[in-house]
Amino acid sequence: MIDIVRGVALGSYGVAGFAGGWIDRLLGWIERRPGGLRVSVQGGTLAIRMHLRVAHGLPIAEVARQVDLAVRHAIRTALGREVDQLSIRVARLELHPGGEPPHPRPPAGVGPSDMAESGTDVF
Repeated sequence: MIDIVRGVALGSYGVAGFAGGWIDRLLGWIERRPGGLRVSVQGGTLAIRMHLRVAHGLPIAEVARQVDLAVRHAIRTALGREVDQLSIRVARLELHPGGEPPHPRPPAGVGPSDMAESGTDVF
């Protein structure tokens, strides 16, 4: 069940990962789960709690709403049951999730004039 939730949350647009303090990371390592994510079933109640890192500049409420819908749909589809409690907290914003994109480099020995002569638009 935790793999379903983790995959769906990380696959949602704007989610850069899970966040948690050092205690949460330690417990996650011991319990073999990502820090910042907890799934529990007690007394027939399915409860999910997650602390997310969200990409800076995106509407946080919309990212959280999309994660909520995606997680509930995935659990309903995979397990045939409803999520009773779902808590999503945005712990921090990531300025550059995944790092900076690589800068494109032209092939060695090819200059702007070579590209222009080939008919390629150069800006």
